[in-house]
Amino acid sequence: MVDKSNKINKFYRLVCKKYIRNGSTGDSSGLAFVTCFMSCSLWLRYGILTGDSFIIFVNIFGTILQICYISIYILYNVKRSTTIKQFTIAICLISLVYMYSIFQKNRVLAEKHVGFLSCSLTILFFASPLISLAHVIRMKNTDSLPFPVIMSSMVVSCQWFAYGCLLSDQFIQIPNFMGCILSAFQLSLFLIYPSKRTDQAYFI
Repeated sequence: MVDKSNKINKFYRLVCKKYIRNGSTGDSSGLAFVTCFMSCSLWLRYGILTGDSFIIFVNIFGTILQICYISIYILYNVKRSTTIKQFTIAICLISLVYMYSIFQKNRVLAEKHVGFLSCSLTILFFASPLISLAHVIRMKNTDSLPFPVIMSSMVVSCQWFAYGCLLSDQFIQIPNFMGCILSAFQLSLFLIYPSKRTDQAYFI
């Protein structure tokens, strides 16, 4: 399951290679990278609080990779100031959550609060490509949507939902169930408004 869960990072590498090859990030938004970084960071803390070594391992790996991906996005983005601000805010918020969980004497309460925040950030991550929804409908094509990220999100959210069911952990179940629905909706847009780009197959 670890190998399959890391598919999302494989697809992110493909997206970053595209940025490097084209020398630009195009119309894509960096919010998906930032929210994924926040999600991984908070799930890492949740894993530490619950003592789940699987969650800890996956999210240490994910956090490091997301920092690399954000760096590449900023490097090849013309309007990099927006992403830099988002990344700075993300680091500040994560630091506050970590400080709270460290100094909160009630470990169960800290676990509950961090779990809730992790759950919320995961839903935001799955929904982040929808920021381009208005553009997709107006232009009637999905060039601005990151197909590999959405596809991998669909696969990974299904796997994490199954893992949450095994643990009976609602903080894992709920966001990943929502992730399945949101990812499926976004994938349906590729059928309604097919991409006009010829290099889309590069990511499939």
